[in-house]
Amino acid sequence: MSYRIGVDVGGSFTDFAVFDETNGRLATLKVFSRPDEPGAEITAGLTKLKARDGLDPAGVSYFTHGTTVGVNTVIQRNGHDLALFTTRNFEDVLQIARLKIPQIHNLYSVRPEPLIPRGRVFGISERTLANGEVLVTPERDDVAAAVDAARLAGSKGIVLAFLNAYRNPANETAVKAMIGELAPELPVFSSAETWPIIREYERTITAVISGYVQPRVSRYLDRFETVLRQEGLACPLLITKSNGGVMGIDQARSDCVQMILSGTASGVIGAGYLARASGFDRILSLDIGGTSADVAVIIGGEPQYGVGELIGDFQIHIPSVSVSSVGQGGGSIAWVDPLGMLQVGPDSAGSTPGPACYGRGGTRPTVTDAVAACNLVGHMPLGYGAVEVDHGAARAAIAPLAEALGSSIEAVASDIINISVSGMYAEVSGLISRFGIDPRDFHLFAFGGAGAMLACFLARELDMKGVVVPPTPGVVSALGGLIADLKNDFIRTVYCDVTVEGLAAVASPYAALGAQAEDWLRNKQGFEGEAVVKVLADMRYQGQSYEIEVPLEGAWLEARNAAAVADAFHAEHARLFGHSSPTAPVQMVNLRLTISGATPKPALLPLAPAVAPVTPRLAVDAWFDGKAVQTAVYHRTDLRAGHCLDGPAIVAQDDTTTVVPPGFVVDVDAFGNLVITRREA
Repeated sequence: MSYRIGVDVGGSFTDFAVFDETNGRLATLKVFSRPDEPGAEITAGLTKLKARDGLDPAGVSYFTHGTTVGVNTVIQRNGHDLALFTTRNFEDVLQIARLKIPQIHNLYSVRPEPLIPRGRVFGISERTLANGEVLVTPERDDVAAAVDAARLAGSKGIVLAFLNAYRNPANETAVKAMIGELAPELPVFSSAETWPIIREYERTITAVISGYVQPRVSRYLDRFETVLRQEGLACPLLITKSNGGVMGIDQARSDCVQMILSGTASGVIGAGYLARASGFDRILSLDIGGTSADVAVIIGGEPQYGVGELIGDFQIHIPSVSVSSVGQGGGSIAWVDPLGMLQVGPDSAGSTPGPACYGRGGTRPTVTDAVAACNLVGHMPLGYGAVEVDHGAARAAIAPLAEALGSSIEAVASDIINISVSGMYAEVSGLISRFGIDPRDFHLFAFGGAGAMLACFLARELDMKGVVVPPTPGVVSALGGLIADLKNDFIRTVYCDVTVEGLAAVASPYAALGAQAEDWLRNKQGFEGEAVVKVLADMRYQGQSYEIEVPLEGAWLEARNAAAVADAFHAEHARLFGHSSPTAPVQMVNLRLTISGATPKPALLPLAPAVAPVTPRLAVDAWFDGKAVQTAVYHRTDLRAGHCLDGPAIVAQDDTTTVVPPGFVVDVDAFGNLVITRREA
């Protein structure tokens, strides 16, 4: 027997997807997460899989894991106490940032406090010119004084971010070596090694975030690896990355910035794979877990990527799956503010104690409690038997809010759902504008523990084409990790005009990136199959301040085909902004290369066709849009391809519950997806 396992550790549940390579079957499981004892949820899940499915840990050939420990460290600001060494007279780089306030329409909005306070930022007398020439070499005495000051300030590590180090890292390399001799106990994080991009603040904050999370991530991964080895797994351990790929656990320990959006990216990759295999070309993925709702654009099975994704209060400037998050998850807590207004989130009940209706000690009302109080969930066990919903506890948790607002429990519960959906609507609207898409052309692909509960309400507000709920929506993120390819990104700032002469200077960096990528995939990851290489460039018109990402052909660079490179930029500019200037000169700022190696994918198995209409398990009175409506409750295992259901309806299954409001119909397709659309008038 040979197994491939994907695991996603979320705030409330840890999800398992197990692919049996012998018979092609995919098994799934959910267990409660254990933030109080990381790794315990892995042991609990493997124990259940051994008892339920006869899983032999020695037969596991592939194990990949997605986690939110990095992003949560930044959000909760409980990372490493770092010092920052900058070029002297550039010590205010984190305070100045980009002089932007987070909410430009809010006069009271303030920029967040930097992760490294000004008192732990120290200047070094060194200077590298923009062309890479070293003008001033750092002196050992100067570095020693900065190290002593950093120690005195309580620093536990040092970030190096020198001016123009992206062009020539020699001074950062030299200072790193000096610190290694002067203070070997202090880890050092070099901006040029982390992500060598041209802009000083962007390169600095990316290196700071990487160093800030590294100790916590490393300890977590050490514990994670120890638990798996104790359980008998001998295979290499892989971690999902922000760019939707996977990397080895050793690289993850040192290159933490690449896994900062690990868990979030896994869900998008899983959704893209399932949507493409099922024939859905244009989707918005909706992943609602215990803490947040995450939305991404997926076209042709490929997620959209970007840089500058928001991590807590800060942007991180590495290639990442482009995901918008809002603090409206199933565990988000509802409350009444001092002005008497009902609010939802961003605080979450998490896994412990969890929503009140889970019976694990929670007393504060959550979105899940609101859904339960409306009698839309909990008619069959949830979480693979881990949860039996207590409707009375949900109502009791909401009762104080109802009393404070002078309303009924059901009305307040409906308002909590509406506020949650409203928060998602605002975030998705921004994403739609960013990518210039029409939601009427897209399906909402719902997954996560709470995605299928709220998807129809959001799709209705956005006037979307419909909702798709895959067969096991609660574990799509774990599946995403299981099917993710080996993948890594490489960058070199070239800063040249797009001319024949300019592209001549790109030849050497392009060759170096290719060699670096091949070395990573073949030697460091041990991949022997066919590699897929994508070439991209960050380009702009001369005089513009910011660039756009443009896909290129390697052959154009090798042939110095400036016309083809420029035409690709003009076309992408026109696609994004509706116009271009074909006669204007173009610049290439960064050259990027992505290499990937495909991993085996489980095939989607067709669902048996229906031979008779499906019968609901029971009927209940559920609360929709301000009134009680008799609603049929089905179980997902009773559905077959070709079945059709009229809303209102509830579809229960082991890992989630799908809520279908009045006015919607459900068709079960050949792969077992629930395709939910508005009923034609």
